Amino acid sequence: MRALIQRVAQASVSVDNATIGQIGPGLLILVCAMPEDTEKTAEALATKISKLRLFKDDAGKMNLSLLQTGGAALVVSQFTLAADTSRGNRPGFSGAAKPDIAKALYLHFADALRALDIPVETGQFGADMSVALTNDGPVTLWLDTQNP
Repeated sequence: MRALIQRVAQASVSVDNATIGQIGPGLLILVCAMPEDTEKTAEALATKISKLRLFKDDAGKMNLSLLQTGGAALVVSQFTLAADTSRGNRPGFSGAAKPDIAKALYLHFADALRALDIPVETGQFGADMSVALTNDGPVTLWLDTQNP
């Protein structure tokens, strides 16, 4: 799986001008399932993200995890993280998992975060979404379970 993680002061996702998910302080997680991914991959990624020390402690150092701060996660499916830009100027997305598999893994990833007692809001798989956020830092990380 691939994930782009942004530390946020707040974030929301809307479909057809209606907000379907929103969080305060925490992480916006854009996630893409790849063909080789399994439920175990989704669980491992959720565990890794929950423990990443991306939040400031009392000394101002990035030393606290999402679990430690009680922050929330906004999880949004993002198949374009599988973009192949090696040929020409039009990205190809055939490297992403097929939609039925991708949706199941996306939902399993969100559930894996919930199982770790992280409050989770989600986007709508396959929808044209508008994502709004206020970056905190900014702090942005790229994770790829195929190339850790």
